[in-house]
Amino acid sequence: MNTLNKKQPATMSWSSSGISDTGKVRKHNEDSMLERPEIGLWVVADGMGGHQYGEVASNAAVRTVSGYIMSKFQPYLFNLKPSSPDESLQEIMQTAVKEAQKTIQHEAPSSGTTLTAALVLGQQVTIAHVGDSRAYHIHPDGRSEVITRDHSLVKRLEELGHISEEEAENYPHRNVLYRALGQGDILEPDIFTVAFPQTGYLMLCSDGLWGVVADQDMHRMINEAPNLQRACQNLVEAANAAGGPDNISVIIVQLIG
Repeated sequence: MNTLNKKQPATMSWSSSGISDTGKVRKHNEDSMLERPEIGLWVVADGMGGHQYGEVASNAAVRTVSGYIMSKFQPYLFNLKPSSPDESLQEIMQTAVKEAQKTIQHEAPSSGTTLTAALVLGQQVTIAHVGDSRAYHIHPDGRSEVITRDHSLVKRLEELGHISEEEAENYPHRNVLYRALGQGDILEPDIFTVAFPQTGYLMLCSDGLWGVVADQDMHRMINEAPNLQRACQNLVEAANAAGGPDNISVIIVQLIG
C-alpha cells in the first residue's frame, strides 16, 4: 500500500508503503499491519505461531491501538477542539497498548502477538513496542539502526553475556518470547520517543523479514529502490528467496518537507 498524507505542521508530510506476505512455509498469514497517515500512525503485529488464533490476536492489537489513538486525535483533526490532547503521546500509546491487551485476552485468550507501533508528530516518533517485531532507522550513509529491543530469550541471553551476537544468530530457540501482548497479567511495553531520521527512513517489520534478510542487505534494497513500494516488494522477495520461513510484514515511512 502506498500513502502520502499531510499533517500539522502544514509543511510536514509523509510518504509510506507497506506489504504483508504469507511467505513460503506458513499456510496462512498471522501478521497484521496498519497505515494511518492521517494521524501519523503505522503498526506491525505478528501473531504468535503455535498459539490458537494468532491472526486474531494480531488483528485485535492493530485494530484496538488504531481505534484508541484515532479517538484521541479525531476531534483535533476535524477542528472540533482547538488544541492537542491533554495526555502526552507516550501516555496515549501506553493506554492504547493496555486496551489492546484487554481486547486480545477477551477475543483470543490463549493467543499472543508482538506489537510495534510508531506515532509520528512533527519530527518526533513515539514508539510502543512488545515482542520481537522491530523498528529501524535506515540512514542514507549506510547505517541501519534498530531502535527497539527484542523481548526474546535469545536477546536476553546475549544482553547478559551468556552468548555472543554470532551465536545468537543461530540460536535454536530464537523465536521464544518472554514478553508478548495478550500474555500474562502484567504488561510492560517499551514506550519511548526518538527523532525521525531527517534524511532517511523509518521501517517497521516482523521477524519474517529481519530474521531472514541481513541488515546491510535491507539497507541496500531500500536505498537503491526507485520508490518505497518497490523497496517493500524487494524486501519481501528477498525474504521469500531465502526460504520464506515465516510471514513477512514491512512498512517504510519517509518524512517529506
